[in-house]
Amino acid sequence: MKVAVVIGAIREGRKTPQQAKWVLKTLESMDDVQAEVVDLKDYPMPLFNEPASPRYNPNRQVDPAAQKWLDKLAEFEAYVFVTPEYNHSVPGALKNAIDYVDWQLARKPAAVVTHGSAGGARAEVALKEILSESRMVPMSTVPGVAIFGMSEKIDEEGNLDEAEKANPYGPQAALETLLNELKWYSDALTTARNTSK
Repeated sequence: MKVAVVIGAIREGRKTPQQAKWVLKTLESMDDVQAEVVDLKDYPMPLFNEPASPRYNPNRQVDPAAQKWLDKLAEFEAYVFVTPEYNHSVPGALKNAIDYVDWQLARKPAAVVTHGSAGGARAEVALKEILSESRMVPMSTVPGVAIFGMSEKIDEEGNLDEAEKANPYGPQAALETLLNELKWYSDALTTARNTSK
């Protein structure tokens, strides 16, 4: 599985990279997984203002900055979106970036890992709705990983607090369950996409 860990926040002082490093470390401990962090901060894009939906515009002229983002997304077979919750939803930069997508994410699985108020659970629900419109397969059969007080539980290097790690019902166990499910779907959908070419 070739998987992108997408950091969905760009503001100064953000804590999301800590959580993304934790996800990356967990992915790197799995067999047959290539994982890479994709930071939205490295892909600054103007506000989406195309005259028609990207999926239904035969004369589409993509902004070069957005094309760089789309090309990067297309490299992967699966995605983990790591995002805080802003105003009961996802950050505007993440929503804007997804608005540019046409078919790069179609028939590929996505997991969502969040933090913030209520652990970011409302951002998780909102993001899964957004991703489903991109023809993705959001992991909905297992709980997501929403962490309240994340910046106190995961350090700057992406290490989860030992007490949290030892909890059999804690965030580490939930993340591993989620990522194993993501890999199952990624393997199955990659085979199916290759067969239907």
